[in-house]
Amino acid sequence: MFEKSAPVARRILLLLLMFTGGAHAASSDALFAAKHSGSDDKPVALESFRGKPLIVNFWARWCAPCRVEIPELAKTQDKYGKRGLTVIGIGLEDKAESVRDFMKAYDMNYTVLLAKTGGIELMQALGNSRAGLPFTVAINRRGEIVASKLGAMNRADLDSAAELALK
Repeated sequence: MFEKSAPVARRILLLLLMFTGGAHAASSDALFAAKHSGSDDKPVALESFRGKPLIVNFWARWCAPCRVEIPELAKTQDKYGKRGLTVIGIGLEDKAESVRDFMKAYDMNYTVLLAKTGGIELMQALGNSRAGLPFTVAINRRGEIVASKLGAMNRADLDSAAELALK
């Protein structure tokens, strides 16, 4: 039995190491104070997501790793949405029409917002001091950041982040 659990333990240790680096030091307050535009170009207050488990992903259309990650984020919404998880993509974009076309092309089935201004500052407030993309945070129902990662998330990363957010 231990032999079967050893790979799982190694994977958990690897994920814990990957998700450290300020994940718990940052606060989600800036996220819930932010207002961005929806893909319909109407304002959305992120306060409306408070109390929900979230995976928040910052991306841009020009970001190649973001494009690779988007289908995995869509699968995460499909897999965990029925358990209450909400995936939010915050695009560092300013044109809703271009984002709507991009959403269709990439089958983005989750909430997409446009950070026309303040997106970089919001990422930094959430722990991304480098302001690089993609950047993802997982937030539990209590509003605590339980995981974060600068760089593309793969299936195992997203499953782990989703489970942490749902606890």
